[in-house]
Amino acid sequence: MTDNDKKAALTERLAKCYSGAVYDALRERGIDNTVLPKDIRPIDDTHVLAGPVFTISGTPKPGISADDALLAWTGFLSTAPSGHVVVCNGHTDDIAMMGELSAETLQMRGVRGYVTNGGCRDSNFIRNIGFPVFHRFYTARDVVGAWSVDKMEVPVQIGDVVVKPGDFLIADIDGAILIPGEIAEEIVVEVEEVMNTENKVRSAIRSGTDPKEAYLTYGRF
Repeated sequence: MTDNDKKAALTERLAKCYSGAVYDALRERGIDNTVLPKDIRPIDDTHVLAGPVFTISGTPKPGISADDALLAWTGFLSTAPSGHVVVCNGHTDDIAMMGELSAETLQMRGVRGYVTNGGCRDSNFIRNIGFPVFHRFYTARDVVGAWSVDKMEVPVQIGDVVVKPGDFLIADIDGAILIPGEIAEEIVVEVEEVMNTENKVRSAIRSGTDPKEAYLTYGRF
């Protein structure tokens, strides 16, 4: 099995998990600084996004030509790899880091979704094609003549969390959680075990078991 095959298989397992259980597994290992800022939200609350990360970083560049901005942007779109989650540090509070044509392009390339501390536009179009985007704000203002990609596949900081190439990410309605790449498979195994135990607790509660008794029996609640 190739490295890409292993990542794809792990991604499919991670996509069946949920952010709360992943956070719990990381916390129990003493790894707490993994939650991206709470104001990074999905454009569609039903989306679950999971996979290895591909990072980009950029900055506002007042006066940059439309051509130069779009050449840098389309260069990123041409580079983003299939099966990955793009994580973008935009260093901006008023520019959209994602729009309809870009979402269409990434979706066609097999990219699993996009997470940014910047903005999003064309959001209804993106929602309609089902491409997962997690962002901080809506704005009609895009990158043209205003912003440029500076670096790709480098560590980027989103809030207090440093996201590195090789890490994994899961995001859903409750938030976005980073998983260090070196322990990603171990965390997924632990989360699968937790979810199996939670199913037993759920069944016990539904059958009338006292919640304290259920906790003492299964060790989780």
